[in-house]
Amino acid sequence: MAKQRILSIVVTECPSDSAEKFNKWYNEVHIPMLMKYKGIKKAARYKVMDENKDKSQFIAIYEYESKEDMAGLNSSPEFKAAIEEMQETRKGQAFDIKSAFSCEPIKTWER
Repeated sequence: MAKQRILSIVVTECPSDSAEKFNKWYNEVHIPMLMKYKGIKKAARYKVMDENKDKSQFIAIYEYESKEDMAGLNSSPEFKAAIEEMQETRKGQAFDIKSAFSCEPIKTWER
């Protein structure tokens, strides 16, 4: 069985007319910048399938081997650069981080 990883989850939304530009930036700029931090082992993005306009649309999940790896992100130069770039990008785009939280595993089931 693979080691269970610590997860960091970020939930975002943006106007539908900005989604293509937002996703291009997130996939081609933001995630690659964050992945330079060696503590992030895996990143994945998802689009919520429910068409309910009251729900946020996009979810990013970052995986870490340990709590220490996750905690080290915030003081890393990679994170600092990604946040500075994001703040600059957000000036021209309407997107919101609706929620961000971390999770530790309790138990995993697999087939």
